Amino acid sequence: MIDKPFAPACERNRDPILTVLREAFAQARSVLEIGSGTGQHAVYFAGALPQLRWQTSERAEHLPGLRAWLDEADLPNTPAPLELDVAQGPWPATRFDAVFSANTLHIMGWPQVQAFFAGLDAVLAADGTLAVYGPFNDGGTYTSDSNAQFDQWLKARDPVSGIRDVEAVDALAHGIGLRLEHDHAMPANNRLLVWRRD
Repeated sequence: MIDKPFAPACERNRDPILTVLREAFAQARSVLEIGSGTGQHAVYFAGALPQLRWQTSERAEHLPGLRAWLDEADLPNTPAPLELDVAQGPWPATRFDAVFSANTLHIMGWPQVQAFFAGLDAVLAADGTLAVYGPFNDGGTYTSDSNAQFDQWLKARDPVSGIRDVEAVDALAHGIGLRLEHDHAMPANNRLLVWRRD
């Protein structure tokens, strides 16, 4: 029996995120979550949005904990998680109406962020929606003192990580045909960015 991992932040931010996803994913039927982490978001959102087939994915080392959450919830709309490292693949061979990712881009190095969007190009439907949650900078400037401190902590732990400029991320999204539709302010100085493919 594997102990379920637990991320307190998931419990704190899930309701504000869900409020946005209800509208952003209103027309979607299939969602790929990249970097599903513990699986807490997946079971909460899939339970609240039963019309969605919520496909989780994670790097190999995090799959056991993710499976523990999915297995306990036993929801009909959460298939077995996929192993996915955005820099190495393998990316799914199918397309999804929507893609969701939370607290991932600041953990990755910039080449991995670029790989994230390059891989998205093949899996996101022609009229698909991308929603990304996390902290972002504006024009190289921190939006709060707490984000500045968090960025220092990230870089001390892993020099290639760090809070990304929203403009740089938007440029990558634009490069695969995505238009930034909404920039939602979230608690604890986070944001939920929603792009749509035209």
